[in-house]
Amino acid sequence: MPSLRAQLTKHRELLRFAIVGGISFAITTAINYALKLTVLTDKPTIALAIGVLVATIFSYVASREFAFDTRGGRENRHEAALFFVISAISLGLNALPLFLARNLFHIHTPNVSLVFQETSDFVCGMILGTLLGTVFRFWALRKWAFPEADARPKVVRGGKRLAPALPDEKAA
Repeated sequence: MPSLRAQLTKHRELLRFAIVGGISFAITTAINYALKLTVLTDKPTIALAIGVLVATIFSYVASREFAFDTRGGRENRHEAALFFVISAISLGLNALPLFLARNLFHIHTPNVSLVFQETSDFVCGMILGTLLGTVFRFWALRKWAFPEADARPKVVRGGKRLAPALPDEKAA
């Protein structure tokens, strides 16, 4: 059975993606509720979308420099454009469960209690939506925005970057 360290190393990219996602989730939650409880009380889907948009901007920088720090294979502008297209699709997937709960199933006051509405909003928007968007984003970013493993230099101690291994060196 592989050691914990070996498993963490093997799944390094996924773990780093999860850290970026956790911070992005906190940003989304804070902005969503700040807007929803103040200026956008009647527009919870817009409040959520704004929170996700701000978190997505953070997520691009953190994904590029931390989660997928050795992946690449695209020109920076092309990579950024793909990241934001993928994130726009993910934003729609993130908002979909909340939109359906509020507009199709009418889970809002006065049809349900305020506590039920807010619980539904959190479960649909923050949990189900985030899960749906995250799974899609991880798959799509690896496939299209950052398609090549070891395309960028690895960061080592002391902040120096090493060049990625040449194709012949990878096989050795």
